[in-house]
Amino acid sequence: MSTADLILANVRPLGGAASDIVIADGVISDVRLAGSGGTPNPDAVVEDGRGLLALPGLINAHAHVDKSWWGRDWVSYGGVATTQGRIEHERAHRAKLGIPSIDGVELVLREFLRHGTTATRSHVDVDLGIGLEGVEDVLAAAENLGGAVDVEIVAFPQDGVIRRPGVLKLLEDAVALGARSIGGLDPAGIDRDPVAQLGGLFDIVDRTGAGLDIHLHDPNELGAFQLDLIIERTLAVGAQGRVNIAHGFALGDTKGAAQQALLERIAEAGISWTTVAPIGTAPLPWRAMREAGIGLGLGTDGIRDLWNPFGDGDLLKIALQFARLHGMRTDEDLAAAVSLATSDAASFVHRDRHGLGVGDRADVVLLDAQNVQDAVVRTPRRELVVAGGRVVTRAGELTL
Repeated sequence: MSTADLILANVRPLGGAASDIVIADGVISDVRLAGSGGTPNPDAVVEDGRGLLALPGLINAHAHVDKSWWGRDWVSYGGVATTQGRIEHERAHRAKLGIPSIDGVELVLREFLRHGTTATRSHVDVDLGIGLEGVEDVLAAAENLGGAVDVEIVAFPQDGVIRRPGVLKLLEDAVALGARSIGGLDPAGIDRDPVAQLGGLFDIVDRTGAGLDIHLHDPNELGAFQLDLIIERTLAVGAQGRVNIAHGFALGDTKGAAQQALLERIAEAGISWTTVAPIGTAPLPWRAMREAGIGLGLGTDGIRDLWNPFGDGDLLKIALQFARLHGMRTDEDLAAAVSLATSDAASFVHRDRHGLGVGDRADVVLLDAQNVQDAVVRTPRRELVVAGGRVVTRAGELTL
């Protein structure tokens, strides 16, 4: 066994018995009863966990780290409050705010770390105005942080695909640059040609092996119609397990037998789901999704950007918001909300597993909470955050 680099002594993994978590080479190498390891290796750094609750690092499954004005002067909300209106407002004002930029991305990623997020799937704008600049900036910012945040990129055509000739080529170029997935946006509502948009996107998926992550805001029957098309295309090209729907409000809008039939088809196609649990939207059938084996992840969406002035990068608050939106009050349900923000989200950053077991990447968050239920309800300060075996946050403040 490798020589221990770090020992988190006297912590309570997921509220269990007091334990010592031993970390070597960025990976958890042992989890044992507190104090049972004898004299610590003199080369190891020992952190006194003080009996704090230990959670796996949070996984933000839907972010936009390339276009936040976090840490900068206040930007007043403006523009028309529709998807198209927000796109136009963003395009008109992003340049004067210096969006995208490496520094801007790094500020957001640092805030993620401060709140215990150690991995994220981020949609990064790719369009005719900025080309691949955003993708390059996110890759550079992640490297500047030494991989403390594991960043997976979705090349995102925020301004449309078919209505912007040349974007499909940019998406494929982004995959060559390092994007693990490409995105899409309301094939009917934005491009007004769902067959053409999905045809172009799935062609790239089929030829490159990339994943596909589609923002689907269109509600009710229009959204359900597009879900049917996405399911058909996924099965046709054999892309099961590589397609995700972000938002997907139509699933919550659909009720009864129609919703159950849709869930069965989504499960058959191996399509996963991400939500930011926006206030006022129809709850998702999360229990039925879990029973059907449909992956579900939580995300912060945009954080203080030209779409809205809200957000602070704390994914645990999103888990709380999800719990309140879905009426989750029992201990079992509240624990499920925490799992959605941690271990259940492993696949969204291409991990087979993510937790506090031997062999897991050493992403650990310590909080002063009685149990996981208390943690999600109070969202207390992160006392210590370990990312890939490195202490990156102490007493709520970054150390790197």
